[in-house]
Amino acid sequence: MAWSGWIGTAAGRIGARQAELKLALRVTVAGTLAYAITKFFSLPQGYWAAITAVVVTQASLGGSLKAAIERFLGTLAGAAYGGLVAALVPHESPLGMGLAVILGLFPLALLASIWPSFRVAPVTGLIMLLPPTGQAIGPISAAVDRVAEITLGNVVGVVISLFVVPARAHTLMMEAAARVVSLNAGLIELHISELLAEPKGRSALQTIHPRIRAALKKAEAAAEEAARERRSHLTGAPDPEPLIRTLYRVRHDLVMIGRASASPLPERILDRLGPSLRALRDETCALLLDIAQSLRTRTPPPNAGTFEAALRAFMSETESLRSHAFSQDLPYGRFGQVFALGFAFEQFRKNVSDLLARTEELAQKGNAEAAG
Repeated sequence: MAWSGWIGTAAGRIGARQAELKLALRVTVAGTLAYAITKFFSLPQGYWAAITAVVVTQASLGGSLKAAIERFLGTLAGAAYGGLVAALVPHESPLGMGLAVILGLFPLALLASIWPSFRVAPVTGLIMLLPPTGQAIGPISAAVDRVAEITLGNVVGVVISLFVVPARAHTLMMEAAARVVSLNAGLIELHISELLAEPKGRSALQTIHPRIRAALKKAEAAAEEAARERRSHLTGAPDPEPLIRTLYRVRHDLVMIGRASASPLPERILDRLGPSLRALRDETCALLLDIAQSLRTRTPPPNAGTFEAALRAFMSETESLRSHAFSQDLPYGRFGQVFALGFAFEQFRKNVSDLLARTEELAQKGNAEAAG
């Protein structure tokens, strides 16, 4: 019984790490295949091809393309310039080597500081001046061999990312976006519970905000890689940028809702608004969780009718409260808190409508791509 429980726990943990396991498999296959190819062709510096294949193989195809392009450009620039310095500047003596290193590193380091895509260039240039093989076979031959082997590693890394349990950046972006939306549901629940004098704990708010920021950054990074896949005609997925913009607008709305929910409402207001506010909280959380599920599965988004009905009911109660006699006895700031919340939710409704439209578009394009 103990063994079965342990096996079940291990299987559950492994199942939750499928993306990481796939990446580990791709990296292993890429490094091994690149090494085997270099041995087959007897390349003198073949280890660079294996190292490059490992470096280039990223979590998604778009990420692999970015790493391959940057490593190739940096290697080409560093090998060409470093080989030129090695050929023209005598560096047999320590003083000559120091001068060659200065002449070789500074321009390449400046290039990398201006264009980060060339950040590997200074490393390559320095290697061109220092490698034992470069001293033995000559700087020009060493430069040609290094570029050829880095190119081979780039090709192997991208091909493995394309065909070995491939992970499209668009899929990773959808998963990250779904994570953002589901965390937003938890944030809404915390904010409105604070407003209803049903606090879930300030520590929970302090914990969830960093998680949302991290998920947004992950979604944005995946969107950049997905855009690169689209530009390379490796996918027919829709432009990811509108979804990311919408997620940030929703994030801004939640900040406004949080400000309006910073302190509980007075008891007299809660007596009137409590039921409609609880209904609005519950329907908002349900809608966001359903949208998150739709993003994960690329299925049509849910109907927002019940959420909009709950929002209308809350706004109606708010308007009736305005004309209620006892509202005149309340401090303006506390009563204005209610209308600030209503305004924030109205902006939230507009951006959620946009989020639903983006989810619908992604579902349609995803189904069309799968059918094709």
